[in-house]
Amino acid sequence: MTDKNEMFCFQCEQTRNGEACTTGGVCGKKVDTANLQDELIGSLIGLAKIVPEGNVNGTLAQLVLDGLFTTVTNVSFDDPAIQSTINDVQAAAKDVAVYDMDNIWEADDDIRSLKALTLLGMKGMAAYAHHAAALGYTDDKINAFFLKALRTLGDDNATMDDLLPLVMETGSVNFDTMKLLDQANTESYGNPVPTEVPLTIEPGPFVIISGHDLHDLKLLLDQTTGTGVNVYTHGEMLPAHGYPELKKYPQLKGNFGTAWQNQQKEFKNMPAPVLFTTNCIMPVGKSYRDRVYTTSVVAYPGMVHIGADRDFSQIIAQAKELGGYDTPQEMTGINGGHTVTTGFGHNFVLSQADKVVDAVNKGDLKHIILVGGCDGARVGRNYYTEFVKESPENTLILTLACGKYRFNDMNLGTINGLPRMMDMGQCNDTYSAIAVALALAEAFDCDVNDLPLTLVLSWYEQKAVAVLLTLLSLGIKNIHLGPTLPAFVSPNILKYLVDNFELTPTNTAKEDLARILAPQM
Repeated sequence: MTDKNEMFCFQCEQTRNGEACTTGGVCGKKVDTANLQDELIGSLIGLAKIVPEGNVNGTLAQLVLDGLFTTVTNVSFDDPAIQSTINDVQAAAKDVAVYDMDNIWEADDDIRSLKALTLLGMKGMAAYAHHAAALGYTDDKINAFFLKALRTLGDDNATMDDLLPLVMETGSVNFDTMKLLDQANTESYGNPVPTEVPLTIEPGPFVIISGHDLHDLKLLLDQTTGTGVNVYTHGEMLPAHGYPELKKYPQLKGNFGTAWQNQQKEFKNMPAPVLFTTNCIMPVGKSYRDRVYTTSVVAYPGMVHIGADRDFSQIIAQAKELGGYDTPQEMTGINGGHTVTTGFGHNFVLSQADKVVDAVNKGDLKHIILVGGCDGARVGRNYYTEFVKESPENTLILTLACGKYRFNDMNLGTINGLPRMMDMGQCNDTYSAIAVALALAEAFDCDVNDLPLTLVLSWYEQKAVAVLLTLLSLGIKNIHLGPTLPAFVSPNILKYLVDNFELTPTNTAKEDLARILAPQM
């Protein structure tokens, strides 16, 4: 890919024709933006080559996290902002040559596949490490891995024997990163507790906060205290309602809308500003572009960017000026529900482990299914709605990430006093699901793969790739993945994953449920 009028990007699930975006991203990313993002990654590879192994200082580590996170899907569409980060990286690299990413994109299919798995997993992991760092939690071993992996990506002589272990190591280090972020969130804001969240928007001025960064939400809550301005979460910020230190703010009222891909419709003509703290920002519609703000690494042309000082006074002033709605707005979830529930983190679920074990022993609970992952607009994602609707009453549904918006407003009843559906949080809270699975395996004195447990995952962007690699690195099998398989996984690498981990493409909800729940011989 040498034509400046072309790009190469296959990092998200909705890539064009299931192959790659070459003349513009399905996400709205322009050719110039995509190529700048490649230049940024190439600059990071160049930087990694000159840093002595194990020598990771805080400034350098943050630069690497910022650079990788900037290139995640639906984070930055702003060319000057990306160029500024490139300049910072190249200055730190002392003008060392930028690595040519065509060497990866045009490599042998299997080499390209393994390098892409590593790179995209690293991008997702960088997002998690970025959130932890915002709360003051860092790990030198994690930061050193980023540089090690970048150096290997830039080694054009790397073989499959070099790269396959690196893919697995990426998953292993991402587990440590998710654990670090869980520690950062829970030590800062307390262990989540089950919380019913209204979808109704009250009269009066309000701000919508989207993304994943709880630190930014905390700062917004601090600054809106006593102003008469309410705060509503959006998308992956929903799980914030479960944290005790955030719940105590009376102006944190509820959740606005559903998953990220519906924002252009749901934000249309609303009388309030929106703050994007991380992905997923979409191309901003004309009807609300004067009310969108970005912060951290998120950037979009023409939008006001809030700098490192996190002074949200302009947003709060605009919320007051717009005034919000005059009457309550009875919004609903996709299935017509008026509330959703969140806050079932590992601390709470494990406190109820005896009830889960008792329900299994009594035969009341036959199977636990984790239905989670990213949502998206591609046709076929109604699979996850149908899957949950069709699941029998003796199944427990765990969920996390924004894919839950397909079904999280359903009332599935209870098993042994426990809700049949438990939202464990954001995509990074896969750590909670893994912790629960490992604890249940210990309680039943069996391998985690012998539990009555199945993972049914949807993926869209690179954080989901990082989570998948973590599951594989832990040896967890029987994962159903959809709605389509990644374009960056070559046939040979897919065969390896199927043969060794029983990775299974989703089929239809009814067929998959029948296979999952069939009696084991």
